[in-house]
Amino acid sequence: MSPALRDDVRQLGDALGHAMAEHLGQPFLDQIESIRSLAKQGRAGDKAARTALQQTLQELDGDDLVQVARAFTQFLNLANIAEQHHRVRYHRQNTAEDGLLLGEDSIRAAMTRLMDQGHSGAEIAEAIPKLSIDLVLTAHPTEVVRRSLIQKYEGIAECLGALDGGDLSPREANHQRRRLQRLIAECWHTNEIRGQRPTPVDEARWGFAVIENSLWNAVPDVLRDISTHMQATTGHPLPIDASVFKFSSWMGGDRDGNPNVTARVTREVLGLARWMAADLFEGDINRLIQDLSMDACNDEMRAQVGDQREPYRVFLRPLRQQMRDIRSEIEAIRDGKPVSVCSNLRSKAAILEPLTLCYRSLHERGMGVIADGYLLDTIRRAATFGPNLVMLDIRQESDRHTQALAELCEFVGLGDYRAWDEDKKQAFLLGELQSNRPLLPPNWRGSDDTYEVLETCRVVADSHADAIHSYVISMARQPSDVLAVKLLLKECGVVHSVPVAPLFETLDDLERAPSVINQLLANAWYRDSIGARQEVMIGYSDSAKDAGTLAATWAQYQAQEKLAEVCRLNTTHLTLFHGRGGTVGRGGGPSHQAILAQPPGSVMGAIRVTEQGEMIRYKFGLPEIACQTLELYLGAMLEATMEPGPAPQPAHRALIERLAKEGVEAYRGVIRGNPEFVPYFREITPEGELARLPLGSRPAKRKAGGGVESLRAIPWIFAWMQIRLMLPAWLGSDEALGRAMEGDDAERIRDMVRDWPFFRVYVDMLEMVLAKTDSDIAAYYEERLCTNDSSLTLGQQLRDRLAHVITVINDIKQQPALLDTVPSIARSLAVRDPYTDPLHFLQAELMLRARQADGNPGRATERALMVSMAGIAAGMRNTG
Repeated sequence: MSPALRDDVRQLGDALGHAMAEHLGQPFLDQIESIRSLAKQGRAGDKAARTALQQTLQELDGDDLVQVARAFTQFLNLANIAEQHHRVRYHRQNTAEDGLLLGEDSIRAAMTRLMDQGHSGAEIAEAIPKLSIDLVLTAHPTEVVRRSLIQKYEGIAECLGALDGGDLSPREANHQRRRLQRLIAECWHTNEIRGQRPTPVDEARWGFAVIENSLWNAVPDVLRDISTHMQATTGHPLPIDASVFKFSSWMGGDRDGNPNVTARVTREVLGLARWMAADLFEGDINRLIQDLSMDACNDEMRAQVGDQREPYRVFLRPLRQQMRDIRSEIEAIRDGKPVSVCSNLRSKAAILEPLTLCYRSLHERGMGVIADGYLLDTIRRAATFGPNLVMLDIRQESDRHTQALAELCEFVGLGDYRAWDEDKKQAFLLGELQSNRPLLPPNWRGSDDTYEVLETCRVVADSHADAIHSYVISMARQPSDVLAVKLLLKECGVVHSVPVAPLFETLDDLERAPSVINQLLANAWYRDSIGARQEVMIGYSDSAKDAGTLAATWAQYQAQEKLAEVCRLNTTHLTLFHGRGGTVGRGGGPSHQAILAQPPGSVMGAIRVTEQGEMIRYKFGLPEIACQTLELYLGAMLEATMEPGPAPQPAHRALIERLAKEGVEAYRGVIRGNPEFVPYFREITPEGELARLPLGSRPAKRKAGGGVESLRAIPWIFAWMQIRLMLPAWLGSDEALGRAMEGDDAERIRDMVRDWPFFRVYVDMLEMVLAKTDSDIAAYYEERLCTNDSSLTLGQQLRDRLAHVITVINDIKQQPALLDTVPSIARSLAVRDPYTDPLHFLQAELMLRARQADGNPGRATERALMVSMAGIAAGMRNTG
């Protein structure tokens, strides 16, 4: 750990200790220090200290359970803040004069590599504005931390930044230290756990707050720096209205398995986003009216405002009033009052046109330095966010659309839609889509579920084209699933083109995806209806849960390859939408590497990627971190578009085919084939207790009362992460890679890591997650919670397999230990161990007590259990 980071961690820890001692007394703080010391000694190999630690935690009772769990959880959250600030500090020290990052992953390096490979500056300057990077904020959410605490954590980060500068006066420095102490005390005295689950509207507000507090400033900042570098290196700046970055949201639109997301909620969230955009733009325009006090303007503006002394102020006031009218309209609708004023400002163009006229006028009258200041920032915000702030996706499960059409066909006497084969369904749907006759009877509503589907489609119909990005169909399996949504949208009055994106999730669905899209694009009417632009979503979470990460990752790669080829042959532009999570088991990992590892030809200048849960805060929560994240995305996208990585060599393709087959067989052999697995999973992990943790608005299971197969991918990953076995990320890979390394393929595996970015990223991500595993921790859960010998036997087998795969990865990378080449990450994990170990041991004890209490564990035990889950998640830096 660097001295600066160590000092920050110590400073925050001391402040937390002071707050705890002031609240609960010095003996409590001494107890925490004793527990931490025992944990540190235990990590150093002192078995007696580890036993003493476990005994101490087993003897805790009552309020001590909660306070001890809170103490270690709060420290881990503060350590995360210190690390995030250190990342800001590091990048400040490694930033060029134009504001862009230095280093191999930076856009500066990407542009240099492209020029070295023969691309001209003009080609690069032409390519960058055409890129489309759509980051989709989702609220599955895996964000454990309350918004009240997030705001305090942001304040702590601000204090660290101010103290880090070294240019404060003694009085100012003392003020920041006092504020830091106060904020940490506020954190200590704030309940870490929400009193109840957030609603979908609450989740949307949290997502919009990230835009308001960070991205609103980060986007124009990073675009300004990129434009400066483009001008210097290519001779061409970034066009002022380039919308390279786009932001969409699933918050309030994702209803798949979430009964809390209704048409009414979606309508409310759309209004909330529009209100927030209007509020933010009104603030920008107020500042512009204040700043643009000059008299000179061009003839185009003079024709608009007449003989006015301060033409820019006069010209911008109607735009400001439009923003006020939007807010008044939405507030009236929200409050159930008559709408006295409406705004027709619906599109980005409606904001951009007056702003760009001001920009042209200032430049033409010799005031370019003024135009390129705050006005240009506002133009770039308008091009990125527009009057809707984000574009909302609608997501629904395919069977809900089938049900709606089945009820409709039965009502109008067309027969049993569900019983029709795929050809008959497609013929019917295409016929109705091309018919001028309505199919939907007036005022027909069907069942409650069907009525909700139709109402959602009507919300889409009532929304502007700039407000809804896509309609995503989860569990899409056939062309009829796509055509069904297009028909329902048409029947409900949608007249503008809404992309309908099938989401292919399971292994079977991924293998079928190219055929499904090919069948759709083979139809000339369909191809014309989508404007030769097709969006397809690739699911990472459910495919990994279905088949293990190795088989799923390869299936995703192949699906993307084949989809790109299908769309190329059908002269259709493909946009791939990557449903990635925060963890490796759900497709997570560094976005820069992931983009460069995509199949050649699959990026095509456009990409959509989900940003989920706590990763939104880690990657975009602070403006400087957000700038770095956006810059890395842009550099990777530019390089992947202009110089795609290599396709796999035939020998490499053949080997990974075999590895994937062996991996899925090994994975399913345990998950599905071992009768002891489900009892073991439910005994050793907090899967059952997890349902009580108020993470998000979505239920933990798709179907109430279902088994492991019904468990969502996020709690599936969360449960294994809590006990540090991380099983979904490596199970199956252990056997497949182990056989290859023990046989004749060891050197070929190493060649694949060296020469094939896709496989290198896969192995690197596997190494990263294995570094977070801890076999001894998992064994302790087994010791305390397993009630039969069969579960203990299975646990030992799984831990032996974990040890084996760690050996295999070290052998592949020819290193002595995991993360040998990235010691900073290894040190970060090691620093957390004395704080996560007590939480693990305490959680196992709490789970035992809760189960012995037969569902009535008492308030202190239940709260401490929930705090332990949040603390372990903070220690691992992710949940699901």
